[in-house]
Amino acid sequence: MPPRLVLVHGFTQTAESWRPVVARVSDRFEVLRPELPGHGTARDVRMGFDDAAATIGEVGGPAAYVGYSMGGRLCLRLAVDRPDLVQRLVLEGASPGLADPKERAARRAADEALAGDIERRGTGPFLQRWLGQPLFADLRPAPDDVAARALNPPAGLAAALRSLGTGTQEPLWDRLGELAMPVLLVAGERDAKFAALAGRMASAIGPNAAVELVPEAGHAAHLERPDAFCALLHPSTA
Repeated sequence: MPPRLVLVHGFTQTAESWRPVVARVSDRFEVLRPELPGHGTARDVRMGFDDAAATIGEVGGPAAYVGYSMGGRLCLRLAVDRPDLVQRLVLEGASPGLADPKERAARRAADEALAGDIERRGTGPFLQRWLGQPLFADLRPAPDDVAARALNPPAGLAAALRSLGTGTQEPLWDRLGELAMPVLLVAGERDAKFAALAGRMASAIGPNAAVELVPEAGHAAHLERPDAFCALLHPSTA
């Protein structure tokens, strides 16, 4: 059996969002793509942060875990809680949470406002606003990806923000040194915030962590530069 790779998507995405990566690595890995609560086939699922991370591990089993943004934060939680399952950890554009309680409270309030906006305006208008952020200036999502995102119900996305958002999670900065598996921290070179975060996280983890910046890419490097991103997962997949 080929090694198993578990790909965990970000907020508003679905398993479809990983298609460019799957096309490049499926001949070398057994690929699983669980969907997060409120998204895709799990659109009606409601779950707290720690339970969502545990469920990803139940679906994925022992494997290399690749998480993007919200999915990366959940994979990090899983790696801390169940290191027996996470053989390798790849985090793209993800953080260990907010250490400052005031910052967490402000983020929860901001996410609550965003959740209310989704519920009022609907998924389509919200997606236009979401993908129009400067964070995604380099992203040109495929039509199938956009169509799959548009099927995510407003109630599901709002619930995901409230239960899986950065402000709700326990910050893990103090536990990064517990990670003993190989950890790769990936960011687009144009994503200054998360490139800096990757460096800080690597220092906190130790010598088993490495940082890679994807050239000419922003926050969603796996969609913007899939060849370069997949080369990091396995040197011969590009």
